[in-house]
Amino acid sequence: MEKAAWKVEGMDCSNCALTISKYLTKQGMQEVKVNPIDGDVSFSFDEIIPEQKLKSGIEGLGYKVVSDGAIAATGKKAFLSDHRQRFLFCLIFTLPLMLHMLPWHIHWLMNPWVQLSLCTPVFIVGMAFFGRSAIKSIINGMPNMNVLIALGAVAAFAYSIAGWILNLGEGYLFFETTASVITLVFLGNYLEETSVQSTQRAVKKLARSQKVMANMIAFDDEHKENIFLLENTQLKVGDLILIKSGEQVPIDCKILWGDCTVNEAIITGESKPLTKQKKDLLIGGSVLENGTVKAQVTATGNETVLSGILHMVKQAQGEKPSMQKLADKISAVFVPAVIIIALITFLVNYFAFDISAGKSLMRSIAVLVISCPCAMGLATPAAIAVGLGRGARNGILYKNAAALERFKDIQQVVFDKTGTLTTGNFSIIKFDFNSVTEEEFKRIVYSAEKFSNHPVAKSVSNAWKINNAIQWKSIGEIKGMGMQATDTAGNIFSVGSSRLLKENNAAHSLYVLKNNIQIGWLDIADEIRPEAVAVINALHQKKIKTILLSGDKKENCLAVAAALGIDEIYAEQLPEQKLAMIAALNAAAPTAMIGDGINDAPALAKASLGISLSDASQIAMQSADVILLNHGIKNLPKALGLGRHTFLTIKENLFWAFIYNIIAIPVAAFGFLTPTFGALVMGFSDVVLAGNSLRLFIKKVD
Repeated sequence: MEKAAWKVEGMDCSNCALTISKYLTKQGMQEVKVNPIDGDVSFSFDEIIPEQKLKSGIEGLGYKVVSDGAIAATGKKAFLSDHRQRFLFCLIFTLPLMLHMLPWHIHWLMNPWVQLSLCTPVFIVGMAFFGRSAIKSIINGMPNMNVLIALGAVAAFAYSIAGWILNLGEGYLFFETTASVITLVFLGNYLEETSVQSTQRAVKKLARSQKVMANMIAFDDEHKENIFLLENTQLKVGDLILIKSGEQVPIDCKILWGDCTVNEAIITGESKPLTKQKKDLLIGGSVLENGTVKAQVTATGNETVLSGILHMVKQAQGEKPSMQKLADKISAVFVPAVIIIALITFLVNYFAFDISAGKSLMRSIAVLVISCPCAMGLATPAAIAVGLGRGARNGILYKNAAALERFKDIQQVVFDKTGTLTTGNFSIIKFDFNSVTEEEFKRIVYSAEKFSNHPVAKSVSNAWKINNAIQWKSIGEIKGMGMQATDTAGNIFSVGSSRLLKENNAAHSLYVLKNNIQIGWLDIADEIRPEAVAVINALHQKKIKTILLSGDKKENCLAVAAALGIDEIYAEQLPEQKLAMIAALNAAAPTAMIGDGINDAPALAKASLGISLSDASQIAMQSADVILLNHGIKNLPKALGLGRHTFLTIKENLFWAFIYNIIAIPVAAFGFLTPTFGALVMGFSDVVLAGNSLRLFIKKVD
C-alpha cells in the first residue's frame, strides 16, 4: 500500500478538515489524516491514484494543494490572499461606516448612497471568501462555519438594500452591520491563525534546523582538498564534510577524523555537551561546541534522525484521540443546527414577541455570527500540537496522539533492568576458565558476543576486543539465554546466562560452554543510572506502582530494587514469561512498560503503553509508543506528566468550546448581543482556546 503526504492551504477549522477527509474517503483513499493546524494531509491507496483529479477536487472545495517549497518559491503573496490583508482592506471602509453610530451624527454618512458605496467593497471581498467557501461546502454536503458568516452578511446587506429601495427609513439600513461582521470575522480569523500557528513553534524550530549550509570536501586532480559551501539538501550519502567549532552539524554523519564536544539539545532536550570521537555518529541539527571534525554523510532527506522525528510528530498530530470524535460528530451537524436556531429566533421574535422585523433579523444574524464550530474542532488539535511539540523539544517522542491520551490512565510502570535502570556500561570483575588457555577463552567469548546487541555482550566484546576472531560456520541468538555458535570443526559454543546450564546454577553472570560442557564463567558489574532514584521517587509521589521485570538473576534484581525502592520484583524471566506477566499486569491495571532490548519488544507491544530509550534496539523502538531520546529515563516523569496535562488541556478546551456556544447562542437570540459584538467575540473564542493550549509550553508537568 502506497502513502501520499500533501500540504493544503486554506483550512480554517476542523470543518475544513472534515470536508477534505470526507472527499478523499469518497474517492477510495484509506487511512486519511487531515491536520487543520498545519495543513498536512496524508492518506494510503492500493492502486495508482489520479493525482491531478484529487488535487482539482480539493481545490474545488475551496482549498489549495501546495508542495513544501511552493510558498517560498512564489515570492510575494497576491493581494487580499490572506486574512491580515483582507482585514486591513475592509477596515478602511468599515471605520467610516461605524462613525454614524457615535452620539453626534455625521449627516452625510447617513446617506444611503454613501453607506452603500462604503459597504459594497467590503461585501464583495467578504463574499469572495466566505460566500465562495460556503457555496462549495454546501455543494459537497459538509457546510462549514463560513455558511453562517455568509448568511448573516447577505441577510443584513439584502435587508438594507430593500429598506433603501422601498424608502422605509434609517431603521432598515444595516450596511454598517454587514461591513463590521465581515471585517471583524477577518480579524478573528487572522488572530486565530496566528495563535494556532504558535502552537507549532517547537516543531517549526526543529524544521528550521533541517536546511543549513555545509562545508563539502572535494578533491582535485592532484588529490588536494577543496572546500565548497553548499546547502545540506545537495549532499549525498558518502560525501565528505568539514564541521568547525560553533557550527551546526548539517546532516547525519560519521566522524572520520578529529574529536569534539556536541550539544544535542535540539534532539534530546539535554544541553549537556557530549564527547564524540572517530567512528562516532553525529546527528544533524546538533551543534559542535568545541573541536573540528571531518565526517562522512550517512543519511540524507527523509532518512535523517531529525526528519524521522518531524515525520513522527506530524503523523501523531494527524491522529484523533477518542475525545475528538465526539467533537467531530457535533461539528458535522453544528452549522445546519445553528441555521435552524437562527430561523426560529427570527420567527419567534417577530411573531411571538411582536418585535420589529429589523430587530428580529439582527438577533437572528447575531446567532449566526456568535456561533463557533471552530472552537470545538480546534480544542483537541491545538492541545495535541503543543503537547507533541513540547515533548519533541524535551527529547520525548510520542508515536501517536493516542499515546498522549493513554498516559492519563497509567497506574503502574514496569522496568527492565539492564540498560534501563542501569547504565548498561558493564565491567568484567572476575572470570575463570578450564581446558582452554586464557587467550583462547577470551577469543571464544569475544567472537560470540560481538554478534549480540545486548548491553552485557557489547561491554564484554569491547573489553576483550581482538583482531583474530573465530570465523563461525553459523551463529545465532537463543532469546533470553545467550549466543550459540558452531565452528568449522562442528564444535558448538554457547555464551550466556545460567539457563544454558542443566542445573541452572545462578552463581555467575555469564557461562561459557563447549559442546554443552562448561569451560568457564564471568562475573559482570553494572551501575545504576544516576537519575533512577529520582525517577522512581517521582513515580511514587504520583501514586504509581513500580515493578522490576528482568531476565537477570534474582540476586542482581534484588540489589537494584533495594537501592531504588521498587515495589515488586520478577526476576529470571524469559521473553515469553515477560509477555505473560505484562498481560496479567495489564488485566489488573493500565500498565506502562519501559525497556531497551530485543527481549523487551513483545512486552513493549503488549503493554498499555510501551516506552523505549533512544539507544535501544531498533525492534524495541518500533514496538514502543513513546521513545525517550536523551539516553536515559530522566524524562519519564515528564513524559507521564505531559501526557496527563495534555489530556487535561483537551478537556478544558472542549468545556470552554461547548459552554461558549451553549451560553452565547441564547444570549444572542434574546437580543443581548449585537451582530458586531458577536462577530468580535466569535473570533476571540478560538484565540482563548489556542492560548489555553499554549500554557502547556510553560506549565510544570513533572
